Amino acid sequence: MDGEIFGRMMYLLLLGAAVLSWVVLHNLRRPFRAVQQMLAWTLIFIGMMAAYGLWEDIRDDLVPRQAVIVGDGRVEVPRSHDGHYYLHAEVNGASVRFVFDTGATDMVLTRADARAAGIEPGALVYRGRARTANGTVSTARVMLDTVVLGDITDRDVRAWVNSGEMDTSLMGMGYLDRFARVEIADDRLILVR
Repeated sequence: MDGEIFGRMMYLLLLGAAVLSWVVLHNLRRPFRAVQQMLAWTLIFIGMMAAYGLWEDIRDDLVPRQAVIVGDGRVEVPRSHDGHYYLHAEVNGASVRFVFDTGATDMVLTRADARAAGIEPGALVYRGRARTANGTVSTARVMLDTVVLGDITDRDVRAWVNSGEMDTSLMGMGYLDRFARVEIADDRLILVR
């Protein structure tokens, strides 16, 4: 157990002891009411601990971190709570969330993101193959009319639509090679044109 966790546990124990002491001293002459209040405070305390424990799971939904677009051909993106870098770009006018992925050869769209960008996944011919952590999947090559990231607009961008299940589209090296500099520093992804 490191010092930070130990400190948090001591704080919670002291807080619990203070509340328990107040309830007991305040209700010495009414024991039933004291038990009732102790149960209520115990439930509140347990609920707060549960919320604290679940915070990591719900933080991204409640407080999503967005890309910070600086302009002049520069994009800065803070590291997400899960350790990845997520970028929001417009693909053929549709907003698409990408994960920065240097392990992906090209830009890869989920079927849902392709559909939002005006591409019908059911009409594509899946001739390509890609090896992923989940095995080999079929892919279909597409050309995107526009990809807008901040103040940067690219036309005729090669991408692939994945036939398999993916949670998030991938911004791979085929697109990232368009930048003069790709850097990770101080928990920020920096892309410079």
